[in-house]
Amino acid sequence: MTLVQALPALCLLLSLLGACRDADAPPDLQPLASFDTARVQIVTASDTLSLRAEVAATEEQRASGLMERPSLPADAGMLFTYTAEQPGDRGFWMYRTQIPLDIAFLDEEGRILVILAMEPCTSPDPQWCPGYPPGVPYHAALEVNQGYFARHGIGPGDRVVLPDLPGSAPQP
Repeated sequence: MTLVQALPALCLLLSLLGACRDADAPPDLQPLASFDTARVQIVTASDTLSLRAEVAATEEQRASGLMERPSLPADAGMLFTYTAEQPGDRGFWMYRTQIPLDIAFLDEEGRILVILAMEPCTSPDPQWCPGYPPGVPYHAALEVNQGYFARHGIGPGDRVVLPDLPGSAPQP
């Protein structure tokens, strides 16, 4: 028997063991949204860092964000882009987000305005999850693993060079 002939039986066996996921799997096991990725650079006074960022440019993508992810690679993040300025009282929350995150809110030129640390919310009720508003209007936001900005000396005034994408803030 060849490997190709044995593959259906192997997958059946693995599915019985819980290793294969079927297209008919419950919705909570399916990805919440799909994202394009882009290279994002963070420019400080002394360094330029590069991150691979998933880009949340649609309402559906922004709503799901990093929900249900058990981890995030050290050099990765999620970039939330908007076509219009967002008010300072419109922040983010951590409902169904398992990873402690930092978020940098950016102006139209990619300059970091505010950085906030956000903790996972374990409540099954989204009403009990705290919000994290920046207190200033913003055009984009970048989420990374908590502590990333501090470890790399990144703070307000530093600049995030955004990719040239539909729905993103203009490049500086």
